[in-house]
Amino acid sequence: MEYYYYIKALHLIFVITWFAGLFYIPRLFIYHIEASEKPSPEKEILTKQLKLMTKRLWYIITWPSAILATLFAVWLLVLMPSWLQQSWMHIKLAFVLLLFFYHGRNHLIFKQLKGDRIKYTSRYMRIWNEVATLVLFAIVFLVVLKSAIDWVFGVVGILVLGIMLMLGIKLYKRIREKNPEA
Repeated sequence: MEYYYYIKALHLIFVITWFAGLFYIPRLFIYHIEASEKPSPEKEILTKQLKLMTKRLWYIITWPSAILATLFAVWLLVLMPSWLQQSWMHIKLAFVLLLFFYHGRNHLIFKQLKGDRIKYTSRYMRIWNEVATLVLFAIVFLVVLKSAIDWVFGVVGILVLGIMLMLGIKLYKRIREKNPEA
């Protein structure tokens, strides 16, 4: 068990880098969608650069981080099998499954944009960008608090955060309508 803390540290490092990728990839999608509305040659120049940036982020940072975070998480569960008997861990694993779903959807969007198929608006992608934030809050509160009562307060906090994020997106949209350079 002397290496438990090393495994835990590596798990946390790769969770952080995975989330960094999941936070940034939808922003690149937004820029790609907005670039597709620009006139030539700006459209082609921006699209080419954004495709390259997206590819590098996705395959060099986000995917490897997701895989390594998962491997170290499984290793931790092997070292601490009693965690699987605790209800907070069941709920956390449900949120991790939601995170994998989110990751998978981002992969589909990545492939669509790579093929120049734009199915979403930049506004939709701004809202989509906040899903990872909500999942992160849920997982951190679960891991830190572990108590069912405290977790209920955490869920209420996540809902309030979600409402605040939606209001922030609406406010940002109004600001951009008044000043397109914002």
